[in-house]
Amino acid sequence: MNSIDTTKLIRMRRMLHAHPELSGHERETQGRIKQFLNTETHAQCIDVAGTGLLAVFDSGKEGPVVLIRGDIDALPIEEINDFEHRSVYEGVSHKCGHDGHTTILLGLAMQLSARPLPKGKALLLFQPAEENGMGAEAVLRDPAFPAGEIDYVFALHNLPGFEKQMVVVKEGAFTAHVQSAIICLKGKTSHAAEPEHGINPAPAIAALLQYAQQHTHNEPAADDFFLLTPVYATLGEKAYGISAGYGEVHLTLRSWSSELMKEKSDALHAFVKQLAAAYGLKYELSWTQVFHANHNHPGAVAKVRQAAQTAGLQLMQAAVPFKWGEDFGLFTRCYKGAMFGLGAGKETPALHNPDYDFPDELIPAGVAVFEQIVRQTVGL
Repeated sequence: MNSIDTTKLIRMRRMLHAHPELSGHERETQGRIKQFLNTETHAQCIDVAGTGLLAVFDSGKEGPVVLIRGDIDALPIEEINDFEHRSVYEGVSHKCGHDGHTTILLGLAMQLSARPLPKGKALLLFQPAEENGMGAEAVLRDPAFPAGEIDYVFALHNLPGFEKQMVVVKEGAFTAHVQSAIICLKGKTSHAAEPEHGINPAPAIAALLQYAQQHTHNEPAADDFFLLTPVYATLGEKAYGISAGYGEVHLTLRSWSSELMKEKSDALHAFVKQLAAAYGLKYELSWTQVFHANHNHPGAVAKVRQAAQTAGLQLMQAAVPFKWGEDFGLFTRCYKGAMFGLGAGKETPALHNPDYDFPDELIPAGVAVFEQIVRQTVGL
C-alpha cells in the first residue's frame, strides 16, 4: 500500500468499531468518515441518503465512472469481546465487518489522492442502512446521487471461514434474494373453557409452520434452492382463562432468483388466504427487508480476477452463491457490477456472532484490489 499509513487506518477502523450505530442512525459515523476524508484525502464529499456519504474523485477528463461501495451500519448485538476497542454502546456492535469495509474505502481514498486518476471518475459510496435493506434504495433515490453517470459498480464482503486475504469470486448469483413476510391472523377471543365460542388462530399458525418446513428446499447447488424460515411467532396473551384471538408468524424467504421468489411469495400469500378462509380468520400479510439477489456481470468479475492477480492475492471460485442477503443487489440490478468476497480467516468467528471482530490484516488487501479495479476500469 504505497503512500498509505496502515497504522492510521487500523486506528480509524478500531474507532469505528468502538462507536457503532444502527441502520439509519449513522450520523456520528458519517461525521467521522467526512473528517478523515477532509484531513487525509482530496475527495469532494457529498451527503447522500441522510446518513451516507459519497466521496468523489474526478480527474476532470472524460472517461469511465466506477462506483465502489462500502457499508457503514452496525447490528443490534451485544459484544462479548473485552479488547480495548470493544463497543462503547450496550446492545450495538459491528458484527458484520462494516467498520472494516468502511476503512478499506478510506484507504482507497488515500491512494486515489496520492495517485490521481488520469481520466474518468471514481465514486466511493459510504452507504448507510445495509442491514435492514433500506440503504441502497435510499441512495439511488437521492437527487444528489449521480445515478446516470455510472458505468460499473463493485463491493466486497469479508468472509469468515476462508483463508485470510483470499479473493472469492463467482459469475451470476453471488448472494440470495431475501425478503421477510409478516403474517397477522385475527380471530376472536373466548373463555379458555369454551374455545368453541371464539376463533383461535392456533391451528392456522400450526399449518403455516408445517407449510414452511414442507416447502423448503435447502439445496444451494440447485437452481430452485428455496428457504422458508420461521423467525418469530406469537399467539394470544399470558392469560390462562382466555382462548387466543390473535397471532403472528414472521417468515424469511430466500432464493437465487427474483423470478422464483415471486412464484414462492405468491404461493405463500395464496396459502395464507386459503387458511384464513378455512378457519374464519381475518389476515394481513406484509413484506419487509427486501434484499435483491446480487447478480455479478461476467465482465465485472473478470476485472476483479485481474485486480486480485495484479495485487498478488489468492483467487477462489465459489461453487454456489451465499445464502445471506445484501442490498448491493439493487446496484447490480441497475449497473454492470460485481460483489466479491475477501477471506477473513478460517478460525475467525462467523458473521453476526457476538465475538466477531474484523481482521485488520484484510485492510491492505481490500484497498489493493479496489485500487486495481478502479485503475483498470478508467484506464491506468
